[in-house]
Amino acid sequence: MSSVKLDKIRNLGIMAHIDAGKTTLTERMLFYMGYSHRIGEVDDGSTVMDWMEQERERGITITSAAITCPFQKHHINIIDTPGHVDFTAEVERCLRVLDGAIAVFCAVGGVEPQSETVWHQAEKYGIPRIVFINKNDRVGADYYNVLKMIRDRLNSLPLPLQIPIGAESEFRGVVDLLRMKALIWKSEMELDFTEEDIPEEMLEEARMMRDQLIETLSEFDDDILSCYLEGQDIPIDSLKIAIRKQTLALKVFPILCGSALKNKGVQPVVDGIIDYLPSPIDTPPIHPKTPEGMAPIEILADPKGPLSILVFKIMNDAERRKLFYIRVYSGTLAPPYRVHNPRTGQEERIGRLFRVYSNKRERLDTVSAGDIAAVIGLKHSVTGDTLCNSDKAHFLESMEFPEPVIFVAIEPKTMAEHDRLVQSLSMLAEEDPTFRVRVDDETGQTIISGMGELHLEILIYRLLNEFKVQAKVGKPHVSHRESITVSASHEESGTRMIASQPHFAHVVLRVEPVKRGNGFVFESRVTDDILPQKYVSAVETGIRDSLTSGIQFGYQVVDIKAILTGGSFHPENSHEIDFEYAGSQAFRSACDNASPVLLSPIMAVEVTTPEEFLGDVIGNLQMRGGSIDGIQVRKMVQYITASVPLSSMFGYSTDLRSLTQGRATYTMSLSHFDIDKEAMKNLAF
Repeated sequence: MSSVKLDKIRNLGIMAHIDAGKTTLTERMLFYMGYSHRIGEVDDGSTVMDWMEQERERGITITSAAITCPFQKHHINIIDTPGHVDFTAEVERCLRVLDGAIAVFCAVGGVEPQSETVWHQAEKYGIPRIVFINKNDRVGADYYNVLKMIRDRLNSLPLPLQIPIGAESEFRGVVDLLRMKALIWKSEMELDFTEEDIPEEMLEEARMMRDQLIETLSEFDDDILSCYLEGQDIPIDSLKIAIRKQTLALKVFPILCGSALKNKGVQPVVDGIIDYLPSPIDTPPIHPKTPEGMAPIEILADPKGPLSILVFKIMNDAERRKLFYIRVYSGTLAPPYRVHNPRTGQEERIGRLFRVYSNKRERLDTVSAGDIAAVIGLKHSVTGDTLCNSDKAHFLESMEFPEPVIFVAIEPKTMAEHDRLVQSLSMLAEEDPTFRVRVDDETGQTIISGMGELHLEILIYRLLNEFKVQAKVGKPHVSHRESITVSASHEESGTRMIASQPHFAHVVLRVEPVKRGNGFVFESRVTDDILPQKYVSAVETGIRDSLTSGIQFGYQVVDIKAILTGGSFHPENSHEIDFEYAGSQAFRSACDNASPVLLSPIMAVEVTTPEEFLGDVIGNLQMRGGSIDGIQVRKMVQYITASVPLSSMFGYSTDLRSLTQGRATYTMSLSHFDIDKEAMKNLAF
């Protein structure tokens, strides 16, 4: 690593909607860069990146796989991210530590729901992207429609560097608009291509597209504008420099195209990584938070700078040791591998350091700024923690993960399996921040929660087969929320005798509904002479503790405002614990009188179906309580968008296959929570 300059490092992710061809493209890139000697295929389970048993069986990416490749004196770290909505958090934590990304879009489907989600995730972290429009050989492929969707749906400016030669079964290559040459792939079995003159029938289109490319660049670059207005021929190197500059500034997004499965268009993507995506020194400085009393610091990509590392992922290896994936932003991690965790305030010693190649590892001695690696030996660190030197303590921006929307009960088959179950669930929860484990206070059941049916299904499979736990699993249930619909007040006052001592507290509380998605808000309207601040804080603590136990059904309480309007205390017989209890009781009683309701997760569902099945698909969605938000026609395919309660979507994939002879697909993601009267009736019964 020490021999690789910072400007030669590329940290990038491959991101897209499920089945857009991310893993297929990555496997071709690895073959072309010389890492693998045969092309791995998703269909036959021979891929390098999808190494888990469930990934190979299902043909989808479940966990992000990292790999390092040397190529043309460059050091390229690639992370292939999942495309299924249940694993969006896996994409989130990888994008957090990457410098650039390749967004893969299907030439038929274009900007699909999960493509839109991961695009906005990349925007959140300011990640420059290049786009690969894949599957131009598919029936219904429409390159120019995808460009339009990028502009309209993503509100982003595409910069086509290539246009396809032919479409569908006639697709055979691309026109390079910078060099004005045709790149033709004559064999599907090899990656080699020939460089030819642009076909006569495409020459006018190619010239027009090249003029548009230069016009777009001239809007941002005065040198390009000057040459363009004077009619001068602009050198290719100057164009590449201008494209790189505007790509890093997030002004434009270079567009490449091809068919990864047919081995067409892969080499220009690898060249685009080097030409247009950032190195660590191209990223802006980081200004992390520092502990109170310490001077602010600036983190730059400098191997000699202060140590700054982010733990972005944890996995358990075959020997059940925790493997921590890290991104080094500054400094050099070298023996004796001592680091400081400012969250815990503890010093930790790293046992070993590794370079990661998917599910394989290579021992390292050091790792420096700008690189991604893995370590073992940390005892008290979790996903999102910063590791640094104690004299330069700071907190890098961590990650936020969505709340689970589905849960099941699980229990060991025998008491002897109890400890194994608890330990295995703990290990899975450390790996996956969106997987939650809790014990129900009333029933004593162990409840596991996840982001969707597939997410929980995969985790349960791993628990039973990988961790060899003998357990019984219940049916999936929806994770509802509770709220209120009107305002109400309650006065809680009284003296309790605890250990023969009187404990007095008096609280007047008002609760009000707030807009969906606003969570919980606390407000105090009392002065210090009525209630000292320590008692006000105790009331808030008591209320917040009550949020998790629900109003009527035991679900989390959301979208509510609690206002402390009055109260009193006794100078000798009042304590903070008394006001915690009084706040909790006042809150629960006020909510009982505020017309409480049950909220169910409403999913944004998009179904892709042939036209002949449109009526059946719509009817089935409406039968499930869904409302149709829109229908869009793209070529011979209908795209239906709908809002459907999650509780009615169990088993939908089987029904959809049956309705459409297996020809339709769907995706769904959490849209919002809304009132569910039917669920309230069922739970009340």
